[in-house]
Order: sequence, then structure tokens, then C-alpha cells
Amino acid sequence: MSGPAYTRREYIGSGLQPKVVKFRMGNPHGDYVVELKLIAKESAQIRHNALEAARVMASKFLATRISDQNYYLIIYPYPHHILRENKMMAFAGADRLQDGMRLAFGDPVGLAARVKPGSIIMSVKTRVDKVDIAKEALKRAASKLPVPCKITIEPIKRQG
Repeated sequence: MSGPAYTRREYIGSGLQPKVVKFRMGNPHGDYVVELKLIAKESAQIRHNALEAARVMASKFLATRISDQNYYLIIYPYPHHILRENKMMAFAGADRLQDGMRLAFGDPVGLAARVKPGSIIMSVKTRVDKVDIAKEALKRAASKLPVPCKITIEPIKRQG
């Protein structure tokens, strides 16, 4: 993960879109007391399909256990970084069809979000009696991600 993220879409001739459908799910107007955060322990690139798999896993688990009205799920990183691949053929006679490392810019194959240690990947706001269910949902979502994560539980500060 060296160098800045590659985001120059004007050089790329494909309309890549992130697979993450929603970045915020649940009830944003609920009376929540605690917030659970899924935090990255290492720096990594998380592909957009891994983010979507984690989102689906967490939201399905929360919706079936505590219903959509009792939580608010937010996904923080946005997949900006364009992943490229110089596809190589591996069969007899392939040497006549490809150029090897000549003009090896590569074709776009997907998008990724770059995270650093300590950055929040996902958070769930809920009530105190639903903390165990939300913690299990984040644990299941973390299993879909390529980076080791930790879960923190913090009280939500009230204004006024």
C-alpha cells in the first residue's frame, strides 16, 4: 500500500461503481445511548465487495434480531482507490497474444477503500439492552473484512 490512492477516473475508460448500496441503515432518529465501533488494527485496502458483504452480514443480523427501528448502522470508508490488473494468459501459445510488461498499465478490476490503524470502519448506535446483539453483528461483519479489527463500546454524549 505504497503511494497515494489511485483515483484518476479520467484516465480509465470504464464506469466502475462501488458495490456498497447504502452507507447508512436503520433508524437515524432513534433514542440511542451506546455506540459500538469496528476499528481497524492495521492499515489495509478493503475491496468494495468485502465492504458490501460486511454491511449485508451486520444489517441482516441486526434486522432479524432487534428490528430496523432499534439500531443505526453507518459504514465510514468510501472505496475511491481503483484497482488495476494486467491480465496474463497461462496456456500454450499465449506468448503470441500478450505483451508481457510492455504497456502494463492494467485494466480496472474493482475499487477499494484504504484504512489506517485506528480508523473506524463501521459503527452501530443502539440501546443498552441490545449491546450484545450489536457486538455479535460487528464480530460477524469483521469476519468478512481482510483486516484484523477490534470492537469498542462508547456512551453517546447528549447535547443540552
